[in-house]
Amino acid sequence: MPELDDIFRKAVDVKASDIHLSPGEPCIIRHCGRLTRLGDASLSPDRCKQLISEVLDENQRARLDRDLQLDFAYELPGLGRLRGSAMLHRNGLSAAFRIIPPSIPTVHDLGLPEVVKQMLDNHMGLILVTGATGHGKSTTLASMVDYLNSNRSHHILTIEDPIEFVHPLKRGVVSQRQLGTDTLSYANALRAALREDPDVIMVGELRDLETISLAITAAETGHLVLGTLSTSNAPKTVDRIIDSFPPGEQNQIRAMLSESLRAVITQRLIPRLDEKGMVLALEILIGTLPVANLIRDGKVFQIPSLMQTKKSIGMQIMDDALFELHKGGKISGEEAYLNASNKERFKPLADRAQQAGKKPS
Repeated sequence: MPELDDIFRKAVDVKASDIHLSPGEPCIIRHCGRLTRLGDASLSPDRCKQLISEVLDENQRARLDRDLQLDFAYELPGLGRLRGSAMLHRNGLSAAFRIIPPSIPTVHDLGLPEVVKQMLDNHMGLILVTGATGHGKSTTLASMVDYLNSNRSHHILTIEDPIEFVHPLKRGVVSQRQLGTDTLSYANALRAALREDPDVIMVGELRDLETISLAITAAETGHLVLGTLSTSNAPKTVDRIIDSFPPGEQNQIRAMLSESLRAVITQRLIPRLDEKGMVLALEILIGTLPVANLIRDGKVFQIPSLMQTKKSIGMQIMDDALFELHKGGKISGEEAYLNASNKERFKPLADRAQQAGKKPS
């Protein structure tokens, strides 16, 4: 049994989200967004390499030796799965592991609003989940796929790097493909996907121009496409997609995106005030006709103002979500300030917290 299994179990017991192994440091876990060292004994480069190698198979070791980095999944019986990312750097081989819960959380479990279910009622179009790395985008996508799998007789095709949550047979059929073992790339899998009779296509990451282009094309041709981007808000997501294309193609892409975009959900995980976990803050853009017109006309900068006037249909900017979480006693004024776009709005909350010398209740 790999020695890391015991460390993984301890991390799960304390509800950590990540485990880090790096030469010159002891094992480190992330809990409530903060890093904590497990003991004082530092790992030597050889020891670190040994621990990581024990959880890899022969093919994965060969890929790591060839590419000097590797994304992979590791399953621990009775505990669940972990998403691993190993890399070589100047001190030696290191790795980070994300703990994946043994069961797929539902849309309700994650605290996603009812409007998300309404988005998933679309039979075609593009729904994007965005945010920084480590803020739960993959978990949200998995809950969406599970909702569709539970409520629709659909063929759902997922393209992941690596496969995290394993979807069981429910009302639908879920075909899960993993980069490196089942397909060569996101673009390669997307090109083949249109001939595989999918109703829904889930793309783990829209990471390059070809993948973005193929995803928009699939959304335009009658498929519901779910995907992620590492962007900090909804308008930047739209700009990022358009700016990925050469200048001569951007007008056409604006038109295509305006027709196909159904929603952008930007999320951020923030430490709870009671330090018992993380709370989800959401920005939600819904692809209404006025939003489509702004995208088509190159007026993306006006989208935040439009979102504030359309709260009644479920739209929400991130700063309003942070304010409501603080008002409800779920996050501190300092955390709201640190995560806000408009710092001036939240500065009085942070100042009060500092003057009190503790997190406000």
